[in-house]
Amino acid sequence: MTRDEMNGRTTKKMGGRAAITLALLLGAPTLAGCAGAFEAGVSDSPLEPRVQALVDANREYPRWDEFPKAAGSIPTAAQIAANVDALQEANASLSRDVARIEWQMEDAAAFEAQVRQQLDSLPPSPEALRTAEQLEAWAAEQRRLGEAPPPIPRRPQR
Repeated sequence: MTRDEMNGRTTKKMGGRAAITLALLLGAPTLAGCAGAFEAGVSDSPLEPRVQALVDANREYPRWDEFPKAAGSIPTAAQIAANVDALQEANASLSRDVARIEWQMEDAAAFEAQVRQQLDSLPPSPEALRTAEQLEAWAAEQRRLGEAPPPIPRRPQR
């Protein structure tokens, strides 16, 4: 028994090289039929000249010197650490300031009553004054408008 047979590298009916050769022989005519599909002038499309002009105009990749230069210097690790420390100190300072605020709302029920009184003093909108019958008629009209039309017969009836 050979080393390849022991490692399972061959198939029982056909060797690996024979399978690759057969695949290449069977696939070559198929690929040959596709070879001309991507050549210029093959298509009769009216858009072909425009597409070809766009392709020709964008054939070259940009060169490295065409990229914009970096805006300013890159900060060092020490500068980044100093910025992080400053942000953390600013956050701690803000948290201390918020903790010192004396909140004035102690009675939520009184605040709710005040807001309700302000809302009740506003006149209602005309939409809110509609009766239940008007609302039901409007809803029925909306449902009627939302129905699909009857199907159109595809073949003449005999």
